Parts: sequence; C-alpha cells; structure tokens
Amino acid sequence: MNNIQPPTPLAVDSNRGLAMMLMVVSSVVISFGGLIMRSMEAAVPWQINFHRSVALFGVVSILILLRYRGKFISTIKNIGALGCLAGALLGIAGMAFLQALTYTTVANTLFILGAIPFFAALFARILLKEKLTGATLLTMLVAAAGLTVMVLEGIAIGSGAGNGFALLTAVMFALYAVIVRSKRQQDMLPTLLISSIFIIIVSLIMQADDLLVSVRDLLLSFVWGGLLSGVANWLFIYASRHLAAAEVTLFMLLEFALGPVWVWLVVNEQPSRWTIIGGILIILAVAVRAVVELIGESKPSHPSRTPGTPN
Repeated sequence: MNNIQPPTPLAVDSNRGLAMMLMVVSSVVISFGGLIMRSMEAAVPWQINFHRSVALFGVVSILILLRYRGKFISTIKNIGALGCLAGALLGIAGMAFLQALTYTTVANTLFILGAIPFFAALFARILLKEKLTGATLLTMLVAAAGLTVMVLEGIAIGSGAGNGFALLTAVMFALYAVIVRSKRQQDMLPTLLISSIFIIIVSLIMQADDLLVSVRDLLLSFVWGGLLSGVANWLFIYASRHLAAAEVTLFMLLEFALGPVWVWLVVNEQPSRWTIIGGILIILAVAVRAVVELIGESKPSHPSRTPGTPN
C-alpha cells in the first residue's frame, strides 16, 4: 500500500442538508440486512453471497451506465490497482459479515462493526500519517473495552467464531475505507463491482454444486443486494461527499443501533446483557467522539467518501 497518498481536503458545500437526509435514509435502509438474513428459509451463506452479489453487480452496473454511458469500461479502469484492492477488501468484509451473522447474533455483529471508525483512524495514522488526537485515542480505548467484553463473552458461550468474523469484517472495511479516502478525487463506485465479482467467484468455488435456493430466499437475496446494498450505497456515496467525517460517523451509528432492534421485534432475537453493555460502550465512544469533533469544527473541511458498507 505504499502508493496510498494523504487525501486532498474537499470543502463541504451547500448540499449538506440534502446529504444528511440521504445519509439517514441510507443507514436506515441498510440496517434491515440482519433481519433479511434471519428471514431466509434455507439458503446457506455462500448461496446468499452469490445471489446477493449478482443483484448488487446488476444495480451498480446500471448506475454506472446511466452516469457515464459509453465510458463504462474506462470508468472501471480508472480506479487502478488500489481500487481493485479496495474492492477485494470490501468483498472479504461482505463474506465475513454473513459468516458473522451465521455464528452469532445480529446485535453482536453490528455492535462490533460500530468500531469501524476507530480501526479506520488507526489505519489512517499508519498509512496516511494522519494525526491521532488524545480524544480519539481515549475513545478508541473505550471502544476496545466494549469489543473485549463482547469477544470474551462470545468465546465463553461458544459464539467466538461469529465475533471473530465480525471483527474481520470491521478490519477489512476499515482498510477499504482508508484506501478509498486516499483516492477521494476519483469516483470509486466501481469498487462495488469489483467486490461483487470477487464474492461471486469465491461463492462459485465454495458452492458451485448447489446454488439453487427457494423463490423466497432468491427474492430476499436480490432485495438485500440490489435494493438495500445497491441503492443504500449509492445514496451513501452522494451524501458522504458533502459531509464531514464526524457527521458520516454519526449517521452510520443508525445502522448499528437499529439493526438489532428490527431482529428483536420481528424474530425475537434478544442480545445478552454483556452484548448490550459492550455495544453501548462502542456506540457511545463513536457518538461522543463524533460530537466532540463537530463541536471543534466551526466549518467542517474533511468530508468522508466511503462508497459502500459490508452489508
């Protein structure tokens, strides 16, 4: 990753109001991913990965064609080797996410994903030489405490594998975010195509002999990949170009907070007490850090541009 360069700051423009609204819509929409996973009849993760990625590939292809028309191939080529690496990392995050949901609760998975901003801050310090403030270090320690509580409980009750996959998802997505941030002047929407292709290939290798699923599971996979992931990520891309990094972080918390609620209300999957405690520590750490950053910025000047979530 030696070619990663610190990003050039972009000014936050007058579209912040619309961007905030779209960010809320994006976060709420994508928060239903865990519920869709729990609503599957019999499809296994690799089958879901395959069909979900086919749908995502189709939707993103349409979006790129509508935006760039005859420049489809050149638009993909423009992301370069780092863009391809980012897409592969996002693909790994997406596959690990489904494995996490298979082996542990939605609450465990999403609360651990709430630590993504802190992994991203750590990797940005290492790769982009961005400064870590005292406030960031403190909140990283609080989030780490929350992660420790959840991971140790997962090991104790036999869901350590699920928490491990959730942690892998967070790390891979954070690396993806840092790479994309370093190329913020470039439209990195094609990274979603790369991630889809990567997941499709791996899913074919793992499950080529049995990709048939019920009509219900197929429709749910297409809704998840095409509507939730495709449209939500598109809204996220637009919104994050006009918001400060702290604002994006705050809105992302909606997904991590609402996801367990939908599953609890519909399928009665209740998180444990220690999961709730660990999750609260992570979400509070992210929220407090974001609010402190916003208060310290009279005029935000470092918008995030992270096209995509592992969901």
